[in-house]
Amino acid sequence: MPAPSTRRADRTWLIALAASLWGLSAIWRDPLAKQYPSVAIVFWEHVVLVLLVTPWLFGAVRAVARASRRTQLSVLVIGAGSSALATTLFTSAFRLGDPITPQVLQKLQPLIALLLAALLLGERLRPSFALFAVPAIAGAWLLSFPEPFAISITSLYAAGLALGAAALWAAGTVLGRAASAELTFRELTSLRFGVGLVALGVISLVTDTSVRVDTSAAGSIVILALVPGLLALLLYYRGLRSTPASRATLAELAFPITAAVVGVALLGRTLAPSQWVGFGVVLVAVVGLVLHEQRSDRPAVAVPDRADEAIDVRG
Repeated sequence: MPAPSTRRADRTWLIALAASLWGLSAIWRDPLAKQYPSVAIVFWEHVVLVLLVTPWLFGAVRAVARASRRTQLSVLVIGAGSSALATTLFTSAFRLGDPITPQVLQKLQPLIALLLAALLLGERLRPSFALFAVPAIAGAWLLSFPEPFAISITSLYAAGLALGAAALWAAGTVLGRAASAELTFRELTSLRFGVGLVALGVISLVTDTSVRVDTSAAGSIVILALVPGLLALLLYYRGLRSTPASRATLAELAFPITAAVVGVALLGRTLAPSQWVGFGVVLVAVVGLVLHEQRSDRPAVAVPDRADEAIDVRG
């Protein structure tokens, strides 16, 4: 039976809260994506974020310089891939589809994250995990498309962009868990944004994409950086340190729930009956997982309580 202290240490709920904040991003990202290149929007988001975390950044650079090669590689992938490239792909998907579908479809990332967590972190999934994972993934698919089995070429292209972001974010979840063995959540957050900004500068140069935006866009970019950006990431990495990556990636399905609410209530979108069914299935699966892991004597994910026990930090 897990010790009481272990049960209290689990912060799956914090991951779900951070994911809910990400779901608010469509309010500001959808209008911006219709006016400016994705790289430009994400570049200026990262400029604001790096300015905000500057007090932590120099200490974070010193910390990662002392860390293992595995952690250094993890930070590089998280910053360049999970922060810069994934957010660019995600924003690009808004140009082709509605503000709900990209946010929902990319939450198929549990399929990728579970494999990575098993390979890299040694997390062991008990059969009971499928009781939450299978319905959640099926619900995310239903929520993605008004006609789940009749999808257009444009929808598929938007889906491909969203799935590319999903793969990179899944890697970020797993590698963030691994890197948290040697870095604090503030250091991880700072390095993610710092490396991401450098990567976006390179992407802009290689693709010859202008990063110019009008001053009228400044307010929306700052809000994106503060709420779905900095605040959400601080909560996320704080929770990830004591939450198994397998459990965290399913808790992140709170993202499409919030995205659907925002799309319907604030952006004038509608959902088909099958999408409402998917919404309900995802909601029940996410809440059920959180309650199960907090209260069950046999959690669905068997993993060491601390990240530094889950991996070898010497390599």
